[in-house]
Amino acid sequence: MLTLKVIAQDTEKVIKGLEKKHFKNAKEVVDKVLAHDKERRAAQSELDNILAQNKQLAAQIGKLMKEKNVEEAEKVKAQVAALKETAKELQEKMDTAAADVQQLLYTIPNLPYDEVPEGVSAEDNVVEKRGGMETPLPENALPHWELAKKYDLIDFDLGVKITGAGFPVYKGKGAQLQRALINFFLDEARKSGYTEVMPPTVVNAASGYGTGQLPDKEGQMYHCGLDDLYLIPTAEVPVTNIYRDVILDEKQLPIKNCAYTQCFRREAGSYGKDVRGLNRLHEFSKIEIVRIDTPEHSKESHKEMLEHVEGLLKKLELPYRILRLCGGDMSFTAALCFDFEVYSEAQKRWLEVSSVSNFDNYQANRLKCRYRTADKKTELCHTLNGSALALPRIVAALLENNQTPEGIRIPAVLVPYCGFEIIN
Repeated sequence: MLTLKVIAQDTEKVIKGLEKKHFKNAKEVVDKVLAHDKERRAAQSELDNILAQNKQLAAQIGKLMKEKNVEEAEKVKAQVAALKETAKELQEKMDTAAADVQQLLYTIPNLPYDEVPEGVSAEDNVVEKRGGMETPLPENALPHWELAKKYDLIDFDLGVKITGAGFPVYKGKGAQLQRALINFFLDEARKSGYTEVMPPTVVNAASGYGTGQLPDKEGQMYHCGLDDLYLIPTAEVPVTNIYRDVILDEKQLPIKNCAYTQCFRREAGSYGKDVRGLNRLHEFSKIEIVRIDTPEHSKESHKEMLEHVEGLLKKLELPYRILRLCGGDMSFTAALCFDFEVYSEAQKRWLEVSSVSNFDNYQANRLKCRYRTADKKTELCHTLNGSALALPRIVAALLENNQTPEGIRIPAVLVPYCGFEIIN
């Protein structure tokens, strides 16, 4: 979340940044934060004065008791008791104001960097780069959901029977392809210096607040009400929360972690042709890369992460493009975000497969994730993460773009992982 210091010192800049993200009532919310904080500081000042008076009166009581002046001592004691009641009221007032500030801060998104383009929606995102080769397909090319049925790779109807829509069952070579991609992505991450972790796929509310998924205004997280736990929408949540309430040494940074997990998203409000097959699921596999870094190096880390994801798509021989997201299409917590999309020849549309984001110190402030500098100062870290990669749409593009009259060709880099060169 944004720090009070930033909001107080750069109020106009904060409001302008929030408006760039199309945050509603930006000025009104910022003014409320400052008003509650002013109330808290005023109560704190009064409380400090009362505590100082109490200290003086306590000394006076001791002196009066030594002088055997019990009557005067009792009068002073009555003053102390009255001041204690006032102090209690001020403490409650201060706590309420502080809680109000905290709750408002949770609702305010991160500020976008200057290089984030203006814009309202995905149509305003900027194409930074294109790569890969377009694939000539045979006549009457099939979308992946029909290919999955033809070659018995994925059973969407069986998933509906077992759980519901958006929970497919992978079978045979479809399951092998999933496992091959997971292992390939993890191996590539390790080669790039990422340490693999295996985190839980359910987290507590503190973890959700730490990375900004809570409060969940869109209702996209699955919530286990009995235990007050949440199914993770991405490994970003548990992996980044490893460093919640931790003070790192500057020499440890950047920290580079990767993790494979299942991810769960309600995808409330999603419908239509864009959700067919693997295009939008409630449960899916994903490899996430996460970095904890210093403010001075985080932009270089972001660049390295983008190069890593681009390298994966090149090795998979998929046509791709990289988008710089505009203010209105960025996530709540991101300061700068690039999306990677692969082109589906059969569907004739671009499919998002990764978002790589720099969160500046926004998550770190929520997490209290800090580092100690060489001169012993404690500073907030920067956090970054990205999908490397999400499997469903990668699988969709691989099936569709590699279909031939003989079957579905497997990219050369995956053959050692799959154990087969073609699906037929």
